[in-house]
Amino acid sequence: MDPVTTTPSFSDQSARSLRRTPVQRRSAERLTRILDACAGLLDECGYEELSTRAVALRADVPIGSVYRFFSNKRALVDALAQRNLEHYAQRVTERLGGITAGDWRAAMDAFLDEYVAMKRTAPGFSLVDFGTQIPVGDPASDPNHRVAGTFTDLIAPHLDREPDDDLRRVFLVAVEAADSLVRLAFRIDPAGDERIIAEVRLLLHAYMAESLDPGRPRTPRTPRAKL
Repeated sequence: MDPVTTTPSFSDQSARSLRRTPVQRRSAERLTRILDACAGLLDECGYEELSTRAVALRADVPIGSVYRFFSNKRALVDALAQRNLEHYAQRVTERLGGITAGDWRAAMDAFLDEYVAMKRTAPGFSLVDFGTQIPVGDPASDPNHRVAGTFTDLIAPHLDREPDDDLRRVFLVAVEAADSLVRLAFRIDPAGDERIIAEVRLLLHAYMAESLDPGRPRTPRTPRAKL
């Protein structure tokens, strides 16, 4: 019988995307291999050609092991997207640990740098990232809302701010803008056009300054009249 273990760990959100949560080391490691195989195959053949059978072969597990955790390939890719978000949060958290409290510009650089780094190096990330590139998971779920919420919760204590609705809205706009422009950078250059990425950094700094610079009044936002 496998020894019970708590590692590798899976968040509550990850567990909700699984048919069954692994509680033993062998099962947890098998799930990790399945997700790794899925990521590698996405880079090689894309989402349309991805199959649960191919994932099982690449992971060297019985096909029943894949279906033990996932009902179909859509659920499998959604779990990969959630794992990407968790890995991203870990990377940003590590970066924030070395940044002076209140330095929101360095925090935003960490947010952008780690996203670009994962775009360049994480298997399958160019297609899936956090679920924004292909239709995965609950159609009513917006991955950028999850990213913005995660980043707000990470950075608010660093800024000695409450993660209130205003701050979440500001970060959601930042995430949406960065996501769109970084994808542009990778369309222009498969390695990510550095000039576009530099423009994204400038845009984020300029936009966030009004909300995060101490003592700077925020310009009131007046909804435009309907035409």
